[in-house]
Amino acid sequence: MTNQLYDQDLQIWIEETINQLKNREFDSLDIEHLIEELVDLGKSEKNALKSNLKILLAHLLKLYVQFDAPETMKRSWYSSVIEHRQRVLDNLADTPSLQSFLGEAIEKAYGDGRKLAIKEGKLAKFGVRVPKESEYPLMCPFSIEQILDEDFYGV
Repeated sequence: MTNQLYDQDLQIWIEETINQLKNREFDSLDIEHLIEELVDLGKSEKNALKSNLKILLAHLLKLYVQFDAPETMKRSWYSSVIEHRQRVLDNLADTPSLQSFLGEAIEKAYGDGRKLAIKEGKLAKFGVRVPKESEYPLMCPFSIEQILDEDFYGV
């Protein structure tokens, strides 16, 4: 029954599982799917951290490489850095054990962030210099401390 419920309506399955846990009805639990959901929950925390790091790193890179862009363009990058850095800090505050994954997450997010910065850099218009791909470092040029430093903007 609970296997079928899991496949039909995940939200109702979650509510039922919570009630079973509260009522200590452990024999009724759908253990297989409960384990699967807990594993996915851990993955989603890591994915959220990587996603926020990707955007943060992309915009730090744009500020680093396109330092000569007009202030009007850079304003949105600064805003994005502020927002996504705060999201990263919130991720780490809410789930302190992610701190041990931070170095790996930065490594994984940097490649995608670099690609994003390169693609966005190619969209420069109105006489703004389009950076060469080689201007974007292959390895992350920022330390963990700089990435988390609320006063650091890659310049």
